[in-house]
Amino acid sequence: MKIGIVAVSSRFARDRALAIEAWMEAHFPKREVAVVIHPSSLKKSGHFSGDDETRAAAFVEYANDPKIDAVWFARGGYGSCRIAEAVLPQLTEVARNKRYLGYSDVGSLLATLYKAGFPHLAHGPMASDAVRYDETAMRALNWLRKGSSSSWEPSLHDDPRPAVAFNLTVLDQLLGTPLEPDLSDHVLMLEDVSEAAYSIDRMMFHLTSTPSIRRVAGIRAGRFTDVTPNVPDFGMTGEQIVEYWCERSGIPYLGTADIAHDGDNKVVPFGAR
Repeated sequence: MKIGIVAVSSRFARDRALAIEAWMEAHFPKREVAVVIHPSSLKKSGHFSGDDETRAAAFVEYANDPKIDAVWFARGGYGSCRIAEAVLPQLTEVARNKRYLGYSDVGSLLATLYKAGFPHLAHGPMASDAVRYDETAMRALNWLRKGSSSSWEPSLHDDPRPAVAFNLTVLDQLLGTPLEPDLSDHVLMLEDVSEAAYSIDRMMFHLTSTPSIRRVAGIRAGRFTDVTPNVPDFGMTGEQIVEYWCERSGIPYLGTADIAHDGDNKVVPFGAR
C-alpha cells in the first residue's frame, strides 16, 4: 500500500519528513506499507508550505493519482481554507474513493470534502505528530490501511449515529461559509489547543447560537490542551465550558471524547460507520 503525504497548511520541516520516512522504513522494512511525501510540501512561502497554488496542485495530484491509496496530511497550522474551494472541482472519482486523515487546520479541507459527499474522511493523527509515538502512528495507519475500528474514538463503538470531529476554532470559522457541511443529526466532537478559556467560551457561544449547529444530535468535549493563562482565572475548564453552552442552547451534552492535540488522539471517521 502506498500512502501519499501532503502539506496543505503551514511549513513542513525537512527533518520531520526524514523522520517520518525513517520511522516507516523501521516498522515496515518489506515496504508492505510505504509513504511518499510530495516534494512541493517542503517548499516555503511565508507562513505556508508553498503558496496557495502550489499546495492546491500538490493535494490534487496525490488525491487523483491511482497509484496512491490514501492521503495522510503532513501537519496543521493554518492554510487549508485558502485552497479548499479551488481543489474541489478538480477531484476525480479516484480521489473520492480514497481515505483522508488529519485534524486541526486540515478540518477546513475535510469539511469541504464531507460536504461534497466524500465517504472516507477522518479526524485523527497526522503524519508529522504520529511518528512521535509508535502507538499513535499505528493507530493512524490502521485506519488509513483498512478503516480499522480499533483506531476509533471509544464512544463510536456504542453510538451508531453519524459523527464528526473538529478543532473548535476551525469549525467556528467555517460557520456560514461555503465550506460548512450539514451536520444535522450528527454527534459533534470538539477539541482545541493553546486557547484561553475566555476564547473557548466565546467560540462556544457563537457555535451553539448558530441555527445549523443547533440541529446536531449532541456535542462531546475532547481535550482542551495547553490552555493559555487567564488573570483572573476564568473558573471553568474547557469541558465545563462546552457543557455550559450545550445546556444553555438546548443541545444535548454527551460527555467527553478521546480526541486532542496529543498522542492519545483517536480517530473519528466522518459520517455513518
